[in-house]
Amino acid sequence: MNRLAAFALSFMAACAPVPQDAPPSRATTLVTDLPPAKSFSGSYAAPVRRANAEIVQDFLDLSFRMESGKAIPVMTRFEGPISVRIAGPAPASLGRDLQYLLGRFRSEAGIDIMLTDSANAQIVVEAIPQATLQRAVPRAACFVVPRIASWEGFLVARRTQQVDWTTLTKRDRAVIFVPADAAPQEVRDCLHEELAQALGPLNDLYRLPDSVFNDDNIHTVLTGFDMLILRAYYAPELRNGMTRAQVAAILPGVMARLNPQGDRIPAKLENDTTREWIDAMELALTSGSTPARRRTAAQEAIQLGQRLGWSGTREGFAYYAYGRLQVGNDSESALSAFNAAEAIYRQSPTTQIHAAHIAVQKSAFALRSGDAQAVLGLTEAAIPVAMQHQNAALLSTLMMFKAEALDMIGNTVASQEVRLDSLGWARYGFGADANVQARLAEISALRPF
Repeated sequence: MNRLAAFALSFMAACAPVPQDAPPSRATTLVTDLPPAKSFSGSYAAPVRRANAEIVQDFLDLSFRMESGKAIPVMTRFEGPISVRIAGPAPASLGRDLQYLLGRFRSEAGIDIMLTDSANAQIVVEAIPQATLQRAVPRAACFVVPRIASWEGFLVARRTQQVDWTTLTKRDRAVIFVPADAAPQEVRDCLHEELAQALGPLNDLYRLPDSVFNDDNIHTVLTGFDMLILRAYYAPELRNGMTRAQVAAILPGVMARLNPQGDRIPAKLENDTTREWIDAMELALTSGSTPARRRTAAQEAIQLGQRLGWSGTREGFAYYAYGRLQVGNDSESALSAFNAAEAIYRQSPTTQIHAAHIAVQKSAFALRSGDAQAVLGLTEAAIPVAMQHQNAALLSTLMMFKAEALDMIGNTVASQEVRLDSLGWARYGFGADANVQARLAEISALRPF
């Protein structure tokens, strides 16, 4: 129901401005004026490669449960054309990215949805200063609520049943709150996840390898799977007020019509993610506990998954989280965990973007040890994946690593070209110039002198 504030699972735990007394680095002395922010054009939505029987189970679990585990009694959706309005001090990138997203909904999910200036829009996207948003809902980067049309209305109704999704019998109004002063990519990511949930499923499932509807935040834009789920959600065979059993009886036929190749793929049904595992991961991923307790929680998640016989995205993500938490504490354990996560992610074409995140972590180890060729191998394989998945923060970070490695082998011309190219993507991915410069400095500081 809300996109969680960024977990400390990126390359560095923070991206704050470089302190005034920090030692100079090559990156900060080479770059003075940053180029304009770049943006993605076109869509890369990989075809769905899973069995319809799996997708039916995913649809039901996404649509009839909240993230808390609370049951949703009946299916609800908007009926007829849907209009969306922007409110608040929205950054320039928001309108452009929203128009692009609405176009994808129309073409890929078959949803009749458009942007409007009308005060009667069914869905409002309101930009709110980050500090204001975080004071109201501390762990949320952005979120969506039903039956409300403004921030003021939310503040009045937030502890009432008016904003309880489980009390709906149909959807006629919703408001999405996004940060007005975040990086363009963070705002875009919020649009993708929250608008998809305003329209359709309200749950997230850690078991999904190919979806934004997963609290691991690996996918930043809606995937082919997500668009298929939304197309099914608005299929004429379904309607408001249907129970889970009623939808379950009809949905296999809907999926056979929408995704005929899925009936020819053998199903591999995954068991449900336990509350114990989710609680362990949430403790590992969020601040508030000691670093040692968070590492223990990540270990517990790994062990729980092993006892339950899990493989795939949950197992890989638990190792990824554990490795990230060991950085700066036990380098050998961190690298071992990253290697384990990478081995898991490499087993499936649906988790190559997950492996690209691991490439950032392993590039840091390789750069620190002075192994330029290893950095080049890691980044050159991962950069196209990050580009395909339209993750500018990941893309620019990988390119910065590549630039440092090229410098190390003496190819300064290529290094400067790659670094300059990275900066436009970094301005979209990280926003403020100080954040971009800090990322450059962090990576440059890893390189042995």
